[in-house]
Amino acid sequence: MKIKLFFLLLIVVFLVSCGGNTMSNKVAVFETNQGVFKIELFEDKMPVTTGNFIKLVEEKYYDGTRFHRVIENFMIQGGDPLSKDVSKKSGWGTGGPGYEIKDEFHDSLSNVVGTIAMANSGPDTGGSQFFINVKDNSFLDHNKPPMSSKHPVFGKVVEGLDVVTKISNLDTDSSDAPKNEVVIEKIHLE
Repeated sequence: MKIKLFFLLLIVVFLVSCGGNTMSNKVAVFETNQGVFKIELFEDKMPVTTGNFIKLVEEKYYDGTRFHRVIENFMIQGGDPLSKDVSKKSGWGTGGPGYEIKDEFHDSLSNVVGTIAMANSGPDTGGSQFFINVKDNSFLDHNKPPMSSKHPVFGKVVEGLDVVTKISNLDTDSSDAPKNEVVIEKIHLE
């Protein structure tokens, strides 16, 4: 009887210590020429989208790309491989990895300040481009009015939001490109 009670107690202690969800989300560290910021990737809620982003980070796909679109009080956008080459500036915002991923959504996630979401040209067209919200943009959510724009949120800035805000306040040209380039020197995972 004592042995059964001991094992039962051991199981209870184990389950309580796990706290339910034992997954630890990765953090993407963005090193830019404007400063460093960190984004927790919601692997536990967005496995397809974060899996794609992590794969691209591990391939060093984003290293040397630029934040090519910056709109004050809205968002900063990056992830276009064409932005590595200034001679292709007229095409910035159109590049990608050569494939598209299926949209995934989680009702608990919203395009609020500091979240990172997939940029796309319509349903199921995400690839490598992303944007970071610098204000609450819940109208971009799949489940909030006007429900015409669907940009999956897959992470949130956990350190360095001041750097993201600084980038969003840079002077831009007529195509919303920063006049002083913002280069993602590298992204690595913690």
